[in-house]
Amino acid sequence: MHNPGMFDWNDLRHFLAVAREGSTLAAAKTLGVNQSTVHRRLVELERRLGCVLVERHPTGYRLTEFGKDLLPHAQRVEDEANALQRRVMAFDQKMRGSIRLTCSTTVAHRLMTTQFLDAFHARFPEVKVELLMTERLLDISKGEADVAIRGGGPKEPNLVGKKIADVPWGIYASRRYIERHGRPKRPEDADAHSVIEFIGEIANLKAAEWLRSKAPLATVAGQSSNIPSVLMAVKAGVGLAALPAPLANHDNELVCVFGPIAELDYPTFLVTHRELRDIPRIRAFFEYCQTQLKPIVRGVQRRKAS
Repeated sequence: MHNPGMFDWNDLRHFLAVAREGSTLAAAKTLGVNQSTVHRRLVELERRLGCVLVERHPTGYRLTEFGKDLLPHAQRVEDEANALQRRVMAFDQKMRGSIRLTCSTTVAHRLMTTQFLDAFHARFPEVKVELLMTERLLDISKGEADVAIRGGGPKEPNLVGKKIADVPWGIYASRRYIERHGRPKRPEDADAHSVIEFIGEIANLKAAEWLRSKAPLATVAGQSSNIPSVLMAVKAGVGLAALPAPLANHDNELVCVFGPIAELDYPTFLVTHRELRDIPRIRAFFEYCQTQLKPIVRGVQRRKAS
């Protein structure tokens, strides 16, 4: 029988990513590496263990029986490795180092067009804020980010958060679209119009569900899995869509057809892991965000001087 040698924790990370994502390409995107690296790491882990962990199928990769048996053990190793990393960070009492902040691309754009990050860096010059822009909810417990600005409160018991603001939403169309198709007077009138449907990560947003419920017969003229693409589709005259007011109201090509709609107000929170919140640089960043972030999230901030 093969006697497995020592293996690298990084190989296990790649195995877990493939198990979760179902393909080496998706796993590579999650890990921020190229596809060949994922494949190489997986092959190396299988070589060291002397067993096949995954099998290639037409729809992607599936775990073998041994892979399924190994999976919960690998997950526990991951949990312990992440817990160890958090404990190491917790002992770092110096006001220096990095903070990986994750948020959507729309929020990130508003942060970058203000003095928000510059002012924090001026106050704490040895602390670097790394901005991770993505529509995917990065897993703070798994060490994918340190702090998040995201809609909805923390849903995991090991996460803690502070509410920053309620973001108003409305239904928007381009001026060109209204000139061609008219402006609906009531939400139900949208049934006779074209709409842009939310899919993927944003499919379950309240705003998307609200428009579907008010205009179930509307023609779906386009689909998008992120808000910037929805905005571009609306600007191009594709149809009506729900958009956050702080984003849409600054675009002169767009018209707010309905709204802001009170029931669509979207609570935005600052979130971190409870074991990270007392690290000095993260505590300082939380306090700074609580005093500075609300007008930016709501879209009433001053922009950088040009």
